[in-house]
Amino acid sequence: MSQLLLTPAEAAAELRVSRAKLYQLMKAGLIDSVLIDRSRRIPRAALVAYVDRLRGFEREDAA
Repeated sequence: MSQLLLTPAEAAAELRVSRAKLYQLMKAGLIDSVLIDRSRRIPRAALVAYVDRLRGFEREDAA
């Protein structure tokens, strides 16, 4: 079973982007995250949703 919540470094690695880019995406509201005490975590589902939205934009551009 895969992890439900990822650290920013783990989430960035999954998306193959830098940690700084991941924080930019979170700040822009494009990737949801949660705060547990003082630790930021990204739900795996938020990464999937982000990629799904990207794929939707690509299909719209192609039309």
